[in-house]
Order: sequence, then structure tokens, then C-alpha cells
Amino acid sequence: MMKLIERFSGLVKSTISGFDRIVFKGFVLPLMSADRVMHFCRAQGILNKDYKSWMMAQTKNITEHADQYAKDTCGHGITHIPTWRTRKEALAHERQRQEQLASGLIGVWSCLEAGSSYRARYCSTTGYPQLQNYQTRCNHLYYYFDDPELGFMNIRLQTWFPYHIQVCLNGREWLRRSLEQAGIEFLAKGNKFLHIDDYEKAQQFLDQQLDVRFAERLNRFLPVVFPAMQDILGSYFSYYWTLWQSEWATDLIFTSPTELAGVMDSLLRYAHMTGTSTSVLRYLDRPLTKSGIPHKRSTDEVMSRMTGFNDGVRLRHWVDKNSVKIYNEQNVLRVETTINDPGKFRVFRHKQGQDESEPKERLPIRKGVMDIPLRAAVSQDVNNRFMNDLATLQDATPVGNFINEITRPVVKSGRRFRAIDPTGKDLEILQAISHPSYKISGLTNKMLREHFSGKGMGAQRTEKQLSAKISRHLRLLRAHGLIRKL
Repeated sequence: MMKLIERFSGLVKSTISGFDRIVFKGFVLPLMSADRVMHFCRAQGILNKDYKSWMMAQTKNITEHADQYAKDTCGHGITHIPTWRTRKEALAHERQRQEQLASGLIGVWSCLEAGSSYRARYCSTTGYPQLQNYQTRCNHLYYYFDDPELGFMNIRLQTWFPYHIQVCLNGREWLRRSLEQAGIEFLAKGNKFLHIDDYEKAQQFLDQQLDVRFAERLNRFLPVVFPAMQDILGSYFSYYWTLWQSEWATDLIFTSPTELAGVMDSLLRYAHMTGTSTSVLRYLDRPLTKSGIPHKRSTDEVMSRMTGFNDGVRLRHWVDKNSVKIYNEQNVLRVETTINDPGKFRVFRHKQGQDESEPKERLPIRKGVMDIPLRAAVSQDVNNRFMNDLATLQDATPVGNFINEITRPVVKSGRRFRAIDPTGKDLEILQAISHPSYKISGLTNKMLREHFSGKGMGAQRTEKQLSAKISRHLRLLRAHGLIRKL
């Protein structure tokens, strides 16, 4: 990231990184299998054949409470939406604008949408009805709030058993509330901050979002949107929370939209031209061979797309369900990683239930909220790799000037280094370090030894001799500023 900031140091006021859209889903794990649900029904004295009538009675109670709560709180009952294609968020924003609602409940909307539930079907083996899981369409309630702490958000409750819940937050909305409470002035458009009086404090607020105990925080909404939970399920059950989708955004805030527009075309063109499948796989931390190409058995699907977006253009790279994108709006250049499948990323962590004193293992990231800090870290790494690659966009310095600089001896820390010979004895090493596979992950002596093994400067040399020669070349290149040590 720092390379891109340095590249436009005179144009960028500051930068912030943190969550944008984050979608949590809550499930009652013991009720995710038909056998466990039938055990629950037996404990409640509910026959399998009576399951549907019992469930519909609970659905009626949930809906009636939501309607009364909405009338008492914001003066509107439940508003039914005839099709799931309607953008509920736009309806909520419009009502908030018209009624000038500063905080609290904005409204409750209902819609018939796809869901997972259970039904009773006759089983010839047992001779009586058994419950089966099936995909259906049922009523969902959408609660929209402008929360005093979290900002604009919504909660979706499935009114049919087993009552799945979805909570959609936005890290930038959360930041807006934090800045307001701290008395820090800012200018925002949607979820973009065009200016903040105190960028350092804003970044601290974004960092603090990772320290929240999300399970506890999300459970606080249950008495509001699902007050009948204990009456229906009892006190034994609780929700298991997962981060279903996350967007982690790094915003470079330019001095003006004009300054950003001046560099955006070349950035997008460069990002599109260099967005090879190998580069995209590296951005999103997918394994490659030592030579920097995908494994033969790789099933990763890579896709790129460039589209218009608001007043700018957006380029997005996908690897399966995860993606990284770049786009501009006003004076904000945003690079954003979206993770739908965290299991594609491997990190060092403890296994579930493992003692903290035991060594960590390299394991896939889980969807559970306990791995949110790890998810944030890998998202920032993806952003950094993408932006560092963008920072290699060639500048307008004439080639002759550049050649003149490196073909002269230099003195570093009191030591003289010879001139580089770009067309003679140094040509091999210059060609090697310019390979695209090193632009993202960096290079090491070992990588170059593998590159030259049995050919070029590696011919007729032992591994020890080749290692020493490469080390001398790397010191020379560092002295001339062509590479730097991380």
C-alpha cells in the first residue's frame, strides 16, 4: 500500500482502511438437522404431524409483534414488498429522508423470499411422518435502523422455523457515528469519506471495530427483533454467528476529484493489462508453482470485469467467490477485497478447542466471528498486494535519463559500487527480476537460484557459488535503487 501512496504522495491527503459492508448470519446449530428438530419437538410435546400448524402459529405471533413494535416506534406497521427484486435499502433511505429520522427504527418491511425449513412427510420405514429439511419460500421481516453506535443497518428474520437471522452492517456507517460522537468534522458521500479533519483518529476508530465481541454485540438485537425466542425455543438454545460476507476497503483520499481523474485512466488500464490469471491468483493468495504458474490440478476460476460505476469506472478481479476491485468516486480511490469464502485463505491459528499454549497450525480461516481479525488481516494483505502492483506503473521519466542514472558508479554508506551494464553482464539478472511473478510476492536469493538452475549464470556453478554471485548482484541492484530490502 505504501508504494502506491508514495507514487502519488503529492496528490493524496490521507488513507483509511477498514470494513465496508459486513453481513452476519445467525443459526441455531442444534436445529440444523431434521433428527435434532424431531428431538426438540418430542421434548416440546409436538407431534410431527402437528409440526406445521405449531410453526404457523409461532410465525403469526412473530409477525404480529413486529407489526405492533413498528407502529409503536416509528408510526408505521409492517410494509409488505411484493417482490424480492425491490431494493429495500432504498425504501428505508427514502423514508428516513422524508421523515427526517436521525436515529432508531426506520421501519419494518416484509417480503416472500427463499429460505430453509422443515416439513412432515410420511415415512414407510417408521410408519409415521418424519420431518425433512427442504428449500422453500417464506416470509422474511426486514428491520431497518439508524443505530446510535453502528449507523444505518438492517436485520432480516426468517419467520419460519428454525428462524435464521441476518445482520447487515457497514463499517463506514459505524465510523460515521464514531466521528459524530467524537465531534470530528467530516464530509461524506454515501459510504465514502471525502474529507476528515482527523484521519489518524478515524483510522483508530476503524481499528477498534476489530476489538468488538461480535457475538455479544449481535445478541443484543435478539430481544428487539425476536422477543419470542425463549418462549418458542426455550433458554437452552442460542445463535451461532458467522461473518457471511465481508468487504474490506482501503481509501486513498485525493486532494480533488480532478487530481484523481488525471491518474485513474492510466491506473485502470495498467491494472487491466497486468491482471493476468497468475497475478490475480497471487493477489488473492492462491497457491502457485515455484515457477509462478497455477498448479495443473488447480480448480480456481479467474475472471475480470470492467464496468461503469457511479461517476467513475470499476475493475474487479475474481478468484471463485472472492474478489478484489478498484474504482473511484469523487476524490476517493478505493481498493476493496470481498470475501465470501474465507476457507480459501490459510493462516496460522489454533484448532477449535485447542489450548492456547499449544503451537498454532496453518489452517483455513473459519466463517465464525472468532476469526474476524484474521479475515481483516488477509483482506488488507490482498489490498496491499494489488496496490503495490499498481505502484509499478511506469512514470513519464525518459528512458535515456533512467539509463544514465544506473550506468554510473554510485557510493552508498562509504562503499563504491560499479555501474550497471544493462546490455552486457547484468542483462540476465535484470531480465530475471522483471518477471511478473516477482512483482507481487517479492524475490529472494533462493527464488533466483531456482530460476537460474542449470542455465545462464547458473551453468557450471555449484549452488554455493551461484548463491554468492546472486548476492553480489542483489547488493549492486539495491545500491542503484532498483530493488529494496523488506
